[in-house]
Amino acid sequence: KCRKHILKTGHKTLIMGIVNVTTDSFSGDGLLNKKFNEIDIKNLQDIVLEKTEKMIQEGADIIDIGAESSRPGAKPIGAREEIKRISLCLKVLAKKIKIPISVDTYKPEVAEAALDLGACIINDITGLKNPIMKRLIAKYGAGVVIMHMKGMPRTMQRNPRYKTVVDDVISFLKGS
Repeated sequence: KCRKHILKTGHKTLIMGIVNVTTDSFSGDGLLNKKFNEIDIKNLQDIVLEKTEKMIQEGADIIDIGAESSRPGAKPIGAREEIKRISLCLKVLAKKIKIPISVDTYKPEVAEAALDLGACIINDITGLKNPIMKRLIAKYGAGVVIMHMKGMPRTMQRNPRYKTVVDDVISFLKGS
């Protein structure tokens, strides 16, 4: 159960469509260019809505919005900027689409703003390391995606070591 949505995970694989509102996305599909400014807001919202509607037509069961790149070596952005980007998307999508919206963030203040604007799943790349995030997700009755990562995007590829990779990842996820 993700707030007002119920995801039936046993009968089929669910497809998550990804909307990257970044300048430097991992997959190279970030919707922002380096010159993003206030004039572009309406255009950005139209692009996000069009991209999202296309993903839904193609079978997406969930839409995930990311506003901070998590690619290896990525620099973090401030919570204020991340909230601005997420809010632009949610103000349009929460009114227009019927499927669950997930927000990719590890910052509780961003998660709370997103949940207030209609998101129903938090996708946390840090695996819920921040205890405030756990309480926030529970308070809103939101769903959660728990990710595994060594370090943070800026450092995650600096000599990552595992004793046994599958066992270590499973142990991490169980702990989360």
